[in-house]
This record gives sequence, C-alpha cells and structure tokens, in this order.
Amino acid sequence: MHAVYVDSFAPEDPLQGLKVGEFPDPEPPPGFKKVMVKASALNHHDLWSLRGVGLGGENLPMVLGCDAAGIDEAGNEVLVHSVISSPDWRGDETLDPKRTLLSEKYLGTFADTVWVPAGNLIPKPPEFSFQQAACLPTSWLTAYRMLFTVADAAPGSTVLVQGAGGGVATALISLGNAAGLRVWATSRSEEKQRRAIELGATDAFDAGARLPERVDVVFDSVGEATWSHSLKSLKPGGAIVTCGATSGPQPPSDLNRVFFRQLRVLGSTMGTRDELHRLTQFMATTGVRPHIDSELHMSEAEQGFARMLEGDVFGKIVFHNGRSAL
Repeated sequence: MHAVYVDSFAPEDPLQGLKVGEFPDPEPPPGFKKVMVKASALNHHDLWSLRGVGLGGENLPMVLGCDAAGIDEAGNEVLVHSVISSPDWRGDETLDPKRTLLSEKYLGTFADTVWVPAGNLIPKPPEFSFQQAACLPTSWLTAYRMLFTVADAAPGSTVLVQGAGGGVATALISLGNAAGLRVWATSRSEEKQRRAIELGATDAFDAGARLPERVDVVFDSVGEATWSHSLKSLKPGGAIVTCGATSGPQPPSDLNRVFFRQLRVLGSTMGTRDELHRLTQFMATTGVRPHIDSELHMSEAEQGFARMLEGDVFGKIVFHNGRSAL
C-alpha cells in the first residue's frame, strides 16, 4: 500500500525520517476492520512522532496519522476514532493507562487503507465532506472535550484561547462561539488575529498582551511560552485547561498565584468515541465546519509537514487519496 511513514528519528530535523512511498500490507490484528481512507488530517502528534516522542524505535517503520474519514468494508462512510483502549477496558478510553493512538502501536491513517477495531468506527454525517470529517477525530475532538467535558464555562462566560491558528485553537474558537461563549484569542500574527475574529472570536490580542478583564477559563495548548500569561489572565477561581505544550513542557510554576487566587489547572487528552459522536451531532446541528488551511494529495505530504513545522498554519492541513477526497 502507499503510505506516509517514519523510518528513523531526527529530533533536530524531524523531516529527515519522513518517507512517502510503498509500505508492506499489514497483517491485521483480530477484530480489526479495514477502512479505505478517503481523507486524513495532519496533527502536531505526527511531528512529535518524527522526533521519537511517544513512538518507540522498536515500532519503526511506522505509518503516521491519527485522523481519517473513509469507507468501511460494508460500504459505509465512517470516521475513525484513533484512541485504542485495552480489550478489557470499560468506560472512558482516555483514562485507560494502556491506551494508545493509531501510529504509536498500530499503523496510522496516512495510507490507502487503515485497520482499526470495529468499535472505533462511527458513521460520517452526510453533511460533511470527507475532508471536513477527517479534521474531527483529533483536534476537534480534543477541543470538544476541553470545552464541554473538562471546563465548566457556561454560555455567556468569557474564555481565552492561546495561540489562535492551530487545529485545536480554531476548533475552540468555532465551537465556543456556537455554544454562546464570549471567546477571546491571542496570536503573534495580526493576520491570524483577524482570521480568529472571522471564525467567531469576539476579540483577538497580541500574545502576552494585557486583557481588558480577566477571564473564566483559558484554553492553553502552547505550554511554556504562554503559561505565565494564562495564569495572569484568570479571574480568582478560574481554570486553565491544557491539552499540550507545543512550545515546551516546562512552564514557570507560578504556584503563589495558583493557590492565592485558587486557580485550577485541568488536563485534557483527546476524547471518547461517544464524545466524537456528540461532536458530529453538535456540528451538524449548528452548521459549524472545520477551517481547512490547505488540502494536499498524500504524495505531497512532506509539504504539509514542512508547513506545520514552520508554524504557518491556520486551521487543518488535509491529505486526500486519488483525485478528490469527495
């Protein structure tokens, strides 16, 4: 099969280990179902994999990719939920200590086909193109869980999204606006600030800027570069919801501010299959759709990786197979 995969790690030059070409057809594990991939989406997780973070050398070569929309063996249009829990695990898949994602233990979605547990497939809403649907299982699901499961911001609350531009950030802005939140966003780029407002942010500010007032919740996927500003931006009793650390995992502690102001730091990782299903229903009902930065054929995947590595992205980078993902 044709695939985008990693065959060696290069922490300082991650694209060095990226390969596009033929990959041996896998022997599927018991209970896994085959999906013909029509579209897939790029995530920071894929760049981390190229650096050897979260992916062991013993599993190389590894097909990359967590997101996919496609057609199953019965001809159904489906979405792939990439969180794979232990066979005997019950409940929230994200809490399983032995959980894994596609492209960590099992081959990922940047290929003609992907094999996944039957329970990891949900129907693709007919309102979505394959390209739009492929954006949902990682970034948009992460944003949905942050907003509606982990955070307690009610409609009318003011929230701050750090680093407008990435997949999670654009999803938070769009979903938050649709849910009746007053959404503010930050970015170092005036262009991204403008586009954040177009997506539904009430206002946008320079990174690190003093805000007109403190907010109820900050959504932070940036980490070191924004952590201090996130804490300073919160009302007493407010919360940071964090799902990643693209700028580094060692933020200043600022513990005095945390306990004096009784702030909460809440971690959030991906989402469940049920949450993915509810996300698709919410978006179908409200008319919210993912913002796609660019669409590339899978053979052009290196261009998408390079674009994400440079940070010049607003929304999702989507790969498709064939002439069209529709």
